[in-house]
Amino acid sequence: MLKLRLLTWDVKDTLVRLRAAGGVGRRQPVGESYAAEAWAHGLRVQPEALSQSFRAAYGAQSRRFPNYGRGCGLSSQQWWVDVVKQTFRLSGVHEDGVLTLMAEKLYHDFCNARNWEVLPGASETLSWCCQHGFRMGVVSNFDNRLENVLSQCNLRHHFEFILTSENAGFAKPDRRIFEKALRLGGVPAEQAAHVGDDYTRDYRAARAVGMHSFLLQAARQGEEPEVPPEHILPTLGHLLALIEKG
Repeated sequence: MLKLRLLTWDVKDTLVRLRAAGGVGRRQPVGESYAAEAWAHGLRVQPEALSQSFRAAYGAQSRRFPNYGRGCGLSSQQWWVDVVKQTFRLSGVHEDGVLTLMAEKLYHDFCNARNWEVLPGASETLSWCCQHGFRMGVVSNFDNRLENVLSQCNLRHHFEFILTSENAGFAKPDRRIFEKALRLGGVPAEQAAHVGDDYTRDYRAARAVGMHSFLLQAARQGEEPEVPPEHILPTLGHLLALIEKG
């Protein structure tokens, strides 16, 4: 059995995922939410177009101002407002007044549990870990809304600390965010493990600082290189068995 004292967790697509507006499918959750907001202002924009525009706007903003504008003179709220406005512009909406209203509303809406759903097995697995005496923390490439998102989803109470990339000043896979998590947890790397769904940002990055790590592959296609089967979680519910086996 692994001698673990601290478990750190990724959040998005590990513990929670975006929920499409009105519960309509899950293929275009961002596009659905943005389209619903546009509809409230009398505008008809297709969710598929908005999802495609969002990916382009988000990518460009991330390259220009990494980590939600931290260190670039932007607040994360302004960073996101600019992304939302550009998403709508790329989809053919250009009226500044409406863009500002929609962007501010959507920024606040994505703190709300209506836009997030807890992944199957997440609550039960976190409860089990707490009951078995593990110290618990979050290490997530997220802005400062994450604490509220976790509270809204009734998950916040499981964690001793919430470490976001905006707060830390470093984004995964930068080793410094994991090193800060280890300091917050008060344990050496060999007594800690990280759980996440991204091979590079979660699995490899945690192992690079000497932590154990588990890769959630429930919704992934194919297998990542160099990941032993005993490090792969088909579902979160498999964590207990892998810790005990290790």
